[in-house]
Amino acid sequence: MFLGEYSHTIDSKGRLTIPAKFRAELALGMVVTRGLDRCLLVYPLPEWDKLAQKINGLPITQRDARTFTRLIYSGAIHCELDRQGRILLPQYLREYAGIDNESVVIGLYARLEIWDPIRWEEVRKKVEEEGDIIAEQLADLGI
Repeated sequence: MFLGEYSHTIDSKGRLTIPAKFRAELALGMVVTRGLDRCLLVYPLPEWDKLAQKINGLPITQRDARTFTRLIYSGAIHCELDRQGRILLPQYLREYAGIDNESVVIGLYARLEIWDPIRWEEVRKKVEEEGDIIAEQLADLGI
């Protein structure tokens, strides 16, 4: 289970240190891909397999399904932790998320997100400001 928010630098080679408490769950490898909100998504391989099965079940006759499939798969890369607990984030993913040399890694139970710190701060503030509205909408879903 991934929880929390961690600030990390990205070195000149594009390597990001994964928070130590997350490394055991990512020891078998992970997939990093583009997220919907201009962040990067990190899935442990078992979670990636679950998502991939759902994506593969989407109808190719629907434009939104094809677009979503392209977004997720075309940016995806398999990563493994090096001995220092780092992963290499390719330039195209860093550019997509606007990540330069600083990042914020957040745990979202079954996956991680990697954000540019400024963008994350904007998203976090908006969520905090609109929390009551979001809670009301989620109540309809039983949360």
